[in-house]
Amino acid sequence: MNIAYPLRIYYDASCPLCRTEMHTLKRYDIKQRLELVDCSPEDFSDEFSVNAGYQRAEMMKLIHARDAQGQWLIGVAVFEAAYGATGIIGMEKIWANRFLRPLWDRIYPWIADNRMFLSKLGLTKMFGVIVNRAAKKAAAKSQACANDMCEL
Repeated sequence: MNIAYPLRIYYDASCPLCRTEMHTLKRYDIKQRLELVDCSPEDFSDEFSVNAGYQRAEMMKLIHARDAQGQWLIGVAVFEAAYGATGIIGMEKIWANRFLRPLWDRIYPWIADNRMFLSKLGLTKMFGVIVNRAAKKAAAKSQACANDMCEL
């Protein structure tokens, strides 16, 4: 996927699951490739989304992102790009996997529709642990490469 950074991600910060994932990604965004924009306030307005014809309601239904060249991503493509931007390649590959992608494309809208309920079930904490673990592993690998100790 060709992305021009920074990637501006429009997410629902009122959702614990969404907030946990995006803030974890941002914490590991060493290269400053991600810009997080909370589109949950009722009075949300953004010139980029307005010019592209995206309304707040659409952005609250599915995650949206805009790259530096004006390319818009919606849904699973946002997660693929965001994980790639932070160097969490394992998760990027899971989202991009050509065999799993049709499944993600079908499941993600259901998850987005039920994100508040899923957050109440405790998935936020579990998902946070998974994302954190993947991010720490990617950061350690990146640091090893910076110290000329990469595993090839």
